[in-house]
Amino acid sequence: MTQQERIKAVILDWAGTVIDYGCFAPMHAFIQVFEEAGVRITTREARIPMGMLKWDHIEAILQMERIKVAWADRYGKEAVKEDVDRLYVRFETILMESLQTYTDPIPGALETVNQLREAGIAIGSTTGYTSGMMETIVPEAKRKGYSPDYWIASDQVKAGRPYPYMIFQNLNELGIFPPSAVIKVGDTVSDVLEGKNAGVWTVAVIRGSSELGLTEEEVYSLPEDELAVRLNQARRTFEEAGADYVIGSIHLLPSVIDEIERTKLERTTS
Repeated sequence: MTQQERIKAVILDWAGTVIDYGCFAPMHAFIQVFEEAGVRITTREARIPMGMLKWDHIEAILQMERIKVAWADRYGKEAVKEDVDRLYVRFETILMESLQTYTDPIPGALETVNQLREAGIAIGSTTGYTSGMMETIVPEAKRKGYSPDYWIASDQVKAGRPYPYMIFQNLNELGIFPPSAVIKVGDTVSDVLEGKNAGVWTVAVIRGSSELGLTEEEVYSLPEDELAVRLNQARRTFEEAGADYVIGSIHLLPSVIDEIERTKLERTTS
């Protein structure tokens, strides 16, 4: 296979993809900060914008129709930028208090990363976390066995997801071209849109994802039919977002890479 057909880099999301099974660290903080503000949100509402820059995530929650009405009922007017700022400051405080406890690798992630590296594939990363949050996460994840070749946070570019700038910075720093030689892997719709906007392949992971929203224990304890419904719902969401591939678990990523490379080879020889 020529260099033109090979996948040269995989750009991974962090929470819900490689660490923090179910992406629970930010979810708890979002729920708590809104509860303290007197406007309760559901777990689903907290998760819908997951993957975005956290300030943007809070703004997106406030723009949801039910929450917009509830906020106006509570405060006599719709939320404005200053409200987002205030909520974000409190959110960041809550999150930072517990963040390092949510850095355990998702089962299969470390083995998959090692397999990719053995194949000569660079490991990049993007995240909805800020650089300050990543200063806690990166060393803890490294201590537990995960350290990408490059990482960048959402506040280190002009705009976070769904904009493609973090991916572009990965390609620049890793020296990778063209975008068709790159796969973006994540666990949210924001990850998929980020990858599509960058013109790279997109792979969405279901188990461990924010979209599925289950702990590892819940995945194994749910009745089989109920789990199947939840898995299918997550799959449909990713497919509707335009993901090129949707996989049940991150350990299936190498087989997707093989399939992409075969597809690219067939296109060049047909």
